[in-house]
Order: sequence, then structure tokens, then C-alpha cells
Amino acid sequence: MSPTIDLGGFLKTRRSRLRPEDVALPDHGGRRRVAGLRREEISRLAGVSVDYYTRIEQGRASSPSPAVLDALARALRLDRDETRHLHRLAQPRPAARRTPRPGAEQQVRPMLRLLLEELRDVPAVVMGRGMDVLAWNAAACALLGDYAARPPAERNIARVTFLDPASRELYADWTACARENVAYLRMEAGRYPDDPVLAALIGELSLRSEDFRRWWAAHPVQDKTSGTKRFHHPVVGDLDLTYETLRAADDPSQALITYAAAPGTPSYDALRMLLAWAAPAAADRSGGLRQV
Repeated sequence: MSPTIDLGGFLKTRRSRLRPEDVALPDHGGRRRVAGLRREEISRLAGVSVDYYTRIEQGRASSPSPAVLDALARALRLDRDETRHLHRLAQPRPAARRTPRPGAEQQVRPMLRLLLEELRDVPAVVMGRGMDVLAWNAAACALLGDYAARPPAERNIARVTFLDPASRELYADWTACARENVAYLRMEAGRYPDDPVLAALIGELSLRSEDFRRWWAAHPVQDKTSGTKRFHHPVVGDLDLTYETLRAADDPSQALITYAAAPGTPSYDALRMLLAWAAPAAADRSGGLRQV
């Protein structure tokens, strides 16, 4: 996952999605040799020379300034997540300053563990780098399946989504869910370009999933924050659940992800039914909290 290669691919895909009319540039007609805007058009919008922009796109410009990167982000109509990703790719931090150490085994933060223990009726997992599942509660097992039944190396949200056929049945809108995972992994690759575990995961998914390979090539970027996921659960049927992602300000590498439904809705009743159905099985396991 070379930042230089990723930077060029990222900029090219963002150029290709724009048309002259999108950015108030004249279109003189005729057939374009490239999809989207040309390099000279982006350089004009960003206020930099064509040669300098070309060197940035080819990874030959040493440390473009934040002001130049912000100008490129405006010219390319990047959103907040994409702009942050651009800065990470163009100005990677020295390895010694990265936290946590690339490839290091993660331990669940004590406060996240405490919160997970307190959430009895709310499915919740602790997600680490590269979408690894570090810990989960009994309610999460009822909704998502028991991660303890998987080998530790396979306890990964993106891996399960793309390589476990059951996930296509569980997620009512599997395509949207899977594409979000690809976009988040792209952001993680920008955060931790030297992490060998993350690189191995991306390589495996690229080899084994045509969908992943195709979407990865488009360089999507999106952080995991909050939203709604639709489930088609084999026990209780359809569920519309809101998810929230909670991170500590001093350590974005771990997040507590919760799933809940508004009281009084069919999804709320179905979730309560699911948890009641799963309670005996959860009691047979050693405690409700599991971790890697």
C-alpha cells in the first residue's frame, strides 16, 4: 500500500468523476481522451502549475503544503473524509510518530470494555484497526453471529462481509454495506500505510472477492460514524437499526459500535424478541463479554 501509488490513483479517480460543467469551466466539445477533467483544468482551478500538479499526481512532489492540498481538495470537490485522506497520502507521518505501532496486537481500551459490559440489551462490538473485532457482547452475538466461533484471524467485519456467504442474507442491502466497508478500509490504509496485517487483509480480499477488487480500484473514502442498517435476520426477520460509532479522542484506532432501534417501532420489538430468544444460549457461554 504505497502512499505514492495510492495518491496518484486517488487523484485520478477524483478527476475522472468531474465534468467541465460541474466546475463552471467551458467545454469546447469534441471527444476527450480521458474521462473527467484534464490535469491542466485541475491545475487551473487549484491555482498551481500543470507541471507541479502532474508531479503531485505522479508522486514526484516532495511534501506539498497543506494550502496546496486544500486548494486541490476544493478543485476536486472533495468532502471532509476525502480531504483528510488526501492530506494523509500526500504528507504521511514518520513511522516513529504513528500510533499505534503498525502491526502491533491491539488490546481493548478499559473504558470501552466497561461500556461494553454495561450494554446488556444493545448489540455492541469494539472495532480495532482494519475493522478487526476486538470484543463483543452477547447481544451482538444474537444479531451478528458469535465471533467466538470464528478463528481469531477471521474476526474482521470486512472479511466476514465479503467472504462469508451468510452476510449476503443477513444484510438486507448488502451492496451498500460492503461498499461502506471498502471505503472505510481505504481510509484505514491512509492512516496506517505500513501495517502488514492490514495490507494482508486487503490483499486477501482483492484476490478472493471480485466485488471488493472492483470497488477498491475506485478509491472510495468514508469514515465510519453513524447511520442505519437494514437486517434480514433468520430468527426475527427484518430489522432497521441505527448504529453509532464512539471513539476516544486520544485513540481513534478503536471504536465502540452500537446497534439500536427506536422504542415503539417494529424493529424495537423484533430486537427485544431476538435478545429474549438468544438469552438461554448466552447464559450457557462463559459470561456475556468476549474478546480476542
